[in-house]
Amino acid sequence: MPMSHRVFLQLARRRLAGKEGVARIREIRVLLAELPDYRNGPYADLRKWLQSEMVATRRRSSVVNRDSIAVRRQGVAQIALVGAPNAGKSSLLQALSDVQIKTGDYAFTTTHPVPAAIRAGGVLVQLVEIPGLLSGAHEDRGGGRALLGVPRDANAVVRCHDSPQPGSQLRSLREELRAAAIDLPAIVAATKADDARPGALAALRRETRDLETIAVSVLDDASLDALRDAIWRLTGLTRVFLVHEGATDPDPVALPPPVTVADVADAIHHELGARCRGARLWGGSARFPGQTVGRDHRLAEGDAVEIISEH
Repeated sequence: MPMSHRVFLQLARRRLAGKEGVARIREIRVLLAELPDYRNGPYADLRKWLQSEMVATRRRSSVVNRDSIAVRRQGVAQIALVGAPNAGKSSLLQALSDVQIKTGDYAFTTTHPVPAAIRAGGVLVQLVEIPGLLSGAHEDRGGGRALLGVPRDANAVVRCHDSPQPGSQLRSLREELRAAAIDLPAIVAATKADDARPGALAALRRETRDLETIAVSVLDDASLDALRDAIWRLTGLTRVFLVHEGATDPDPVALPPPVTVADVADAIHHELGARCRGARLWGGSARFPGQTVGRDHRLAEGDAVEIISEH
């Protein structure tokens, strides 16, 4: 016998609480599937209510998408730097790139998204700094709805946290991203690490054990290099180096996996992709250096290839 309609309504409200966007629509569909298929009475009313909630959720999502800020892409991937006000995002972006940004020891120094290209993994990656997000940003507090449109369209997110500050700031940021239905690959950059109190970084890593956490200071080049390496891993791309007349180009091609020889040839030029017969191969996916492989051979991270084409 089905549960009473009153119990079902309470259960539905609990399951929908805190969900928005795709996650809320998915949960509504599950609830509709669980409802008894009555055409009249309280269960029919529940079905109409859930269907109206789905329409309203889609309407809200449409408003969010229209109310976003577009940032022109540059490089092989776009990574959003997000965090609370004064989390050290501007100083970090300036230290990683050549862009000059107004910085200060006070909140809201940055008032609009700031893009900058950096080299990570030997390729150009675009970082976009988002102005500090307030609690309630997903409800448009502090213009948060438009600002959240930038990480929503990015490939990944760096969650910046001011190391000397309590972990509650990072938890609040996580909730804002979740409420805005932003679920992207992410790492945590623990900024101003040189000012962190003893034990603060260890506590932060325990709290963010599901994410890679990089302790970084703009005064420490080694920590900045470690962050660059983490940003490269965050892209999830595969690097392939090109060999021509025995010389290896230091600038790799970066493509989303899985990557074949034909994919690399096509990335160089579509005509070369069409004429590609295979490649000579060095690296992890080769059985021996200089192995000749076909166009459909799947390449590994860091492989080097010399494309063989039809003349």
